[in-house]
Amino acid sequence: MRRLPEAEPGEPDSRSAGRYLLWIARGQLSLILGGVCFGVLWMISQALVPAVIGSGVDALARGDRHGLLRAGAAVLGLGAATAITGILRHRFAVSNFLSAGFRTVQVTARHATRLGAALPKRVATGEVVSIGTTDFDHIGYSVDVSARASGSVVAIVVVTALLLRVSVPLGLVVVLGVPLLVAVVGLLLRPLHRRRRHQRQLAGELTGRAADIVAGLRVLRGVGGEAEFSRRYRTESQRVRFAGVRVARVESTLEAAQILLPGCFIALVTWLGARFAVAGRISPGELVAFYAYAAFLIGPLRTLTEFAEKLTRGLVAAGRVVAVLRLEPDFQEHPDPVPAAGGDLDDPDSGLCVRERRLTAVAAVRPGDAIAIAERLALLDPASRVRLRGVPLRDMALADVRRHVLLSDNDATLFRGPLRDEVGDGATLADAAALDIVEALPGGLDAEIAERGRDFSGGQQQRLRLARALAADPPVLVLVEPTSAVDAHTEARIAERLPAARAGRTTVVCTTSPLLLDRADTVAFVGADGRVAATGAHRELLDSCPQYAMTVTRGED
Repeated sequence: MRRLPEAEPGEPDSRSAGRYLLWIARGQLSLILGGVCFGVLWMISQALVPAVIGSGVDALARGDRHGLLRAGAAVLGLGAATAITGILRHRFAVSNFLSAGFRTVQVTARHATRLGAALPKRVATGEVVSIGTTDFDHIGYSVDVSARASGSVVAIVVVTALLLRVSVPLGLVVVLGVPLLVAVVGLLLRPLHRRRRHQRQLAGELTGRAADIVAGLRVLRGVGGEAEFSRRYRTESQRVRFAGVRVARVESTLEAAQILLPGCFIALVTWLGARFAVAGRISPGELVAFYAYAAFLIGPLRTLTEFAEKLTRGLVAAGRVVAVLRLEPDFQEHPDPVPAAGGDLDDPDSGLCVRERRLTAVAAVRPGDAIAIAERLALLDPASRVRLRGVPLRDMALADVRRHVLLSDNDATLFRGPLRDEVGDGATLADAAALDIVEALPGGLDAEIAERGRDFSGGQQQRLRLARALAADPPVLVLVEPTSAVDAHTEARIAERLPAARAGRTTVVCTTSPLLLDRADTVAFVGADGRVAATGAHRELLDSCPQYAMTVTRGED
């Protein structure tokens, strides 16, 4: 798999949604300025058309043939300018949309890799998934609409100037009316922002619920839990629907305001223009221009309300992104890290000592204690005090620790893509007793595996995970119940081949399988108090430690 690039300098400090959107804007400033430039030219070329048409009507009324031709040529030129600038504006708008959305995905993915194992503990899967889907669109649109909004503001200013030149009262109506319309629409944005934020939170929780159901569908069918989880999903989806209806109520009011208020405003301008024309204060051509301006202003005014609505959505989405970016990793880099090197590992909390280049098995009365030890050995537990050669792992560079110690458990994910990307050249497939899996695939190692390896059974997934861990060949490999989902014959083959596959390397296997325990150089038995109660060879402990014998034989004589 390709590694994500390191975080760029100057990335947002995640303190507010508004600052995040400003960070996005700074990062693609040239694209935004290009979109604004062409958006302004696009709107101005449209705003000048009514004035040119009005001058053409006056030329026609005077019988001025040359004036009429000049007006017609001007309309043709403005039409061409509108077409060209419209195309370029749209290209910049799409570029802004995609850049903002994908930069959000990238910065979130980078931060997710920094969080590592802390991410699923801190935030639901649905929240992260929604950032790449729903929030992607909302943040992109909030940047995309900026070009048209800027052009609309300039167009309203130009129209106001033209109206003031012809008639001061009509110009003042526009100057005073437009801010009033924006203020009225702004009253609806606060409740819309609040309700949309609530809906977004519920939608993220529902997405997480759906992901859990899909991942555990096979288990649900096995225990007959489909109906119960279907009922829970239906209940939560109704909550999301009700929240969406509440959002839609405000949105419908906003949509109605976008039609009603500009319509009333345009009707007022048209009525005043008609009265001025009847009174002889403006010419017929200027009256035609006023009618055209009345129709034209609907577009810019609606664009401004659309900008306010999409900005609200963008702020809600940015707030969710910021919530993820605020999360801090469990571990911070040591200011003066010690290089990681070979040596024995010891865990003061459990009393476990892992000898270098040996295969150590950990058998625990309570499986949770073995998992806790594995997480401490791999420095995935913030409270870990594990030492390597007497030096705490926390005092070493995290990247060195991650390269030195690899934890492979049954929650490890098989990623979508060619199987070769997971297990390399396949040299470790025999050690994991997984050759039959590859031989059954149509493309062998080049076969495309589905997301999370869902096309494979639980035992097949477990063997492929083991093959991947062995292919990584880390100096220290920690395995958690690597054979819990395979049959006894396959387990015996894995137990036989594992010591040779890891010869000269340090290996820790957390298991209560007698087959694996019998192949270990040393077995550490962890009692009910979470500490090592006895160490030795498997057969020795069977004779000398009754509690160990009871644990690994499941109470059988």
